[in-house]
Amino acid sequence: MRNFFVYLGLVQCLAVKGQIINLLKDQTVREFNSELSGESAKRNLEYITRLHRMRGSSAFEQAIDFIAEKLKDYHLENIEVIKIPADGKIYYGTQLSRPAWDAEFAELWELDHENKPLTRVADWESMPITLAEDSESGDVTTELIDIGEGTQDINYIGKTISGKLVLTSSSPGSVADLAVGKYKAAGIISYQQNQKTAWSNEDENLIRWGHFETFSSNHSFCFMISLHQARLYKARLQHGEKIMMHAIVKAGKHSGFYHILTATIPGADEKLKNEEITFSCHLDHQRPGANDNASGSVTILEIARTMKKLIDEKRMERPMRTLRFIWSPEIEGTLALLNSTPALTSKIKANIHMDMVGGGQVTKSIFHVAGGPKSLPSFVTGLGEAIGAYVNSETDAFASGYTYQYSFISEEGGKEPLQAVLGQFHMGSDHEVYEEGSFKIPSIYLHDWPDRYIHTNFDVPANIDPTKLKRAGFIGAASGLVVANLTAQSVGAIWEMLRRQSLNRTSQVFGQLSEVPIKEKDNLWRQHINYERKLFESIHQFSAISPTIEEEANKFYTWIEKMNPVKTEPDPSTHVGVIVYKRNTSIKRPMSVFGYDYLSHHLGKEKANNLKLLSFEGIWGHEYAYEALNFVDSFRTVREIRNALSAEFGPVPLEMVEDYLAALESIQIIEKLK
Repeated sequence: MRNFFVYLGLVQCLAVKGQIINLLKDQTVREFNSELSGESAKRNLEYITRLHRMRGSSAFEQAIDFIAEKLKDYHLENIEVIKIPADGKIYYGTQLSRPAWDAEFAELWELDHENKPLTRVADWESMPITLAEDSESGDVTTELIDIGEGTQDINYIGKTISGKLVLTSSSPGSVADLAVGKYKAAGIISYQQNQKTAWSNEDENLIRWGHFETFSSNHSFCFMISLHQARLYKARLQHGEKIMMHAIVKAGKHSGFYHILTATIPGADEKLKNEEITFSCHLDHQRPGANDNASGSVTILEIARTMKKLIDEKRMERPMRTLRFIWSPEIEGTLALLNSTPALTSKIKANIHMDMVGGGQVTKSIFHVAGGPKSLPSFVTGLGEAIGAYVNSETDAFASGYTYQYSFISEEGGKEPLQAVLGQFHMGSDHEVYEEGSFKIPSIYLHDWPDRYIHTNFDVPANIDPTKLKRAGFIGAASGLVVANLTAQSVGAIWEMLRRQSLNRTSQVFGQLSEVPIKEKDNLWRQHINYERKLFESIHQFSAISPTIEEEANKFYTWIEKMNPVKTEPDPSTHVGVIVYKRNTSIKRPMSVFGYDYLSHHLGKEKANNLKLLSFEGIWGHEYAYEALNFVDSFRTVREIRNALSAEFGPVPLEMVEDYLAALESIQIIEKLK
């Protein structure tokens, strides 16, 4: 054991510099640093943020057209807009396609005692975020009634709701069935607050982007207002004042398309060019939506520009595998694309996904280069972590006045160190689809979290740091290039990277072992060793591995395995949890999609709400459920799936996993093996 920690200490002394040596030529790093432009990316962002980019809308098409023109200017190849029908009837895996939504006009006025316009509270033209997505047309003059949360019948007792506008602290989608469906409200005014962070409710002037449930039978409209405005209304209503309002909306859903833009830099190797490394982002969002997600959209555009220019000017060799760039609607567009274009999907070997990569200091954002789920061990995510660590080290040295080689700064941007968090698995964007067990495409997920202005009117271009865009661009471009060029000749560098990272993770597991219950210790250690070996094996998906490296790796992992500090015996297997499931391969999915809940629709809301695994201690609320389905592979028993989940996220009761998988079986997502 002592030898392990001595060796670990020696490796860590050289780790950060070593994480980039041999992965990339210094000339390539130098060219990327000189050519990637955070300023260029931000100029493109400033245009995109002028558009209210809802799925299938005319403004989304404008954004697509803008990027397509830029791609032509940058001399990208195979530029194509893929139009996938979205009509509310067609399924793409577990995603019921959502119809397009457009708005033409919307205004909300407070009226005086003679019912004449007094104050314009909200309007679509100046601030489209004030109209909740999927609102329907309406024209009403009526009074305002406060229903508080509005999610329970008790919120409506003693109040006349029919034909009125209701003021609620909840999302429009969560109150529509009661307020509109049951109590016949004419419309909704919501001051729903943002996702909870340390800065929640700190700024009363934020207006949050709101949503109706697309497939609800209770249609209406909703205006979103600030907490400050809501508190003024609530105080007046509590003092018995009657507040009259006039709302007019011209908006609605209609059959349309998911518009997905794609372009390529074709690979140079005749045998490998049919394999593709993708750069993805979601282009849709409310106006302005600067960090979420104009930032990711323009950063992969800047990577495309930079790489093509370096290739055309012979400052960089064309990569062996093809690079593909994809702009789509969030999650639903990606699921539609991967399901409806199997020929394209089958080519994708790895993905770099960017969703919120430009938040400056005012956003309080923390940048992440996320790791992948344990159900999909891949060196690809380790590669993103290694390059992220290099940028962390270089930018820290630059900011601190120490010796550095590259600062990765933009002239119009900040000079702070990046300080990216590396290797944590996060959910919440399109990478979930790529990495899901139906597709098994390893992804590097670059993102900011938290961001105190996400989904609000304050997510503006002024908050975007060009330096951050450049650094995200470098990590993405460098990672994509290394994977695109991976052959037997470069496997040695990947193996060295994995070995260093394995030592670090093993050290972390030693620490975890002191914190988990005794009966979980053996499982945690065994799952760790199995995961480390599979990370190395994942190289086979890209290249052959020499017998010398295979032997060296086996000796290394055997050495690590012998370090086993666990003194307890493994939990004995019993008759409980021995069922084995296989996947229904005709439905490609994750279960958690966008604007539509496949599980609730097919199982029933009440039964779905009773599945405790769906909300069991996860940061994003459904990590355990996401991975439980991913671990279904025709080999693992339910107990083994439970053990894998417990090692990844923390101990979970077997019964929760059993209940969830049984529910998936009942709706034909999985089935028992005979």
